[in-house]
Amino acid sequence: MRSYKFSRYLISLITITVGLVISPQIYSINNEVPVSGAGAHFSWTIMNDLQDKLEATTGNKIKLFGRESMLGAGCNAGIKHALSKPENGNTFGLVCCPLSNTEVDKKKLRVFPLALEPILILTHSTNPVNDLSSQQVRDIFSGKITNWKEVGGDDMAIVVVTRLHCKKRPGHWKTILPNAKAFTQKRMNVKSAADMVNRISSFKGSFGHTGSAWLFNPDDKIKTLTVDGFKPTAKNLKTKNYPYYRQLSAVTSLKPSSDVLNVITQAQKLLQGSITAARYEILPLGVNEK
Repeated sequence: MRSYKFSRYLISLITITVGLVISPQIYSINNEVPVSGAGAHFSWTIMNDLQDKLEATTGNKIKLFGRESMLGAGCNAGIKHALSKPENGNTFGLVCCPLSNTEVDKKKLRVFPLALEPILILTHSTNPVNDLSSQQVRDIFSGKITNWKEVGGDDMAIVVVTRLHCKKRPGHWKTILPNAKAFTQKRMNVKSAADMVNRISSFKGSFGHTGSAWLFNPDDKIKTLTVDGFKPTAKNLKTKNYPYYRQLSAVTSLKPSSDVLNVITQAQKLLQGSITAARYEILPLGVNEK
């Protein structure tokens, strides 16, 4: 009986001792500073899709903020977040527009390309038009074509909806027309991608644009048009048959933490041939830093 009690006492003592030895390690792991990414909704969509695999691959806890950026200026918020802790910070930003070398140098950023994203040309789901030439797309956005009957549709005025964000940055909607002045003045300009989708859903004669990584709802009254007979796919971006696109990237300060670098480079690798890339028809750009 005494032997049994002694054994229980010994086991308890060993358990307590082991617990004291390993508890600091457990405490340390549970309280590590997470890697934090924030910014543009479209890049957030990609990283959010990869989050579980990234955490498993890197061993880092990751916090992402960007779903709400559908309501406003996500790229600027992403850059601000990346620079919030410039010296070995555990933060990075998410942008959906290419950045010029001048901006990168001035703000002291590092840019890590993630993927090329097709820019979808949108209209209302009830519109009988399914395909436009790239010239017709430009003519509608510029105001040369103002009625759907001019492109084989119903006798109905075209309601042009634009979101000409990040005007000083290259690429993105500038693959359609080179600057804001080239777009018709008779247009509905919106401040967010969410507003773009709402406006397209609201007007039968609507015509607009957004990125392919947008999270559409089943009740959105939206149709994506083909351009020159080509769908907005990664394959057609690669062959340069689809003309409208932008670059999704992660950005950091000049001295990001090793954890941040690991998360971003692993994301670049995971995108290659991934379900995420196929789901949003984005073209992964590899692991090369700009």
